Amino acid sequence: MELLGIALARTVAIPFTGGCACGAIRYECLALPLRMLNCHCRDCQLAGGSGLSPSLIMARGAVRLTKGQPAHFEKIADSGKIAKREFCFACGSPLFASSSAAVEYLALRASSLDDPSWFRPEANVWAASAQPWDYLDPAIPKFERGRQSVERQESDAARLSALDPN
Repeated sequence: MELLGIALARTVAIPFTGGCACGAIRYECLALPLRMLNCHCRDCQLAGGSGLSPSLIMARGAVRLTKGQPAHFEKIADSGKIAKREFCFACGSPLFASSSAAVEYLALRASSLDDPSWFRPEANVWAASAQPWDYLDPAIPKFERGRQSVERQESDAARLSALDPN
């Protein structure tokens, strides 16, 4: 699963696009996701009205708004960091999430993609907060809390250099 993002380069057209349910907010992504994961933290559950948030982790600079400006809400997350949730001001669709712990990253809700069919989670994070009625596929690695930041940064750097054609 580690090379999933690289394998997607053959099947996902860049840029790929998404937005909210009513069309007031649109975005495009100018690079492949660094990670695809299911977050089970309580904040994601409350923000999305579900047991988890299927998310694509993107380099912040690779995501560009093409229409509208989302509303946002900030709070102190279980991690102790500031969690920011962005959503459509008109229809309420959840779109983006970010953390003061890693400002260089932006999480996109997979359901906001125009074509979410290619989303494949490679990890379940904050699994300690998963609801007992939510099924966690045993084939997908599970982290009780978030992934370790050093591991994540080293892995993301390796993934980016593997994608660089130069």
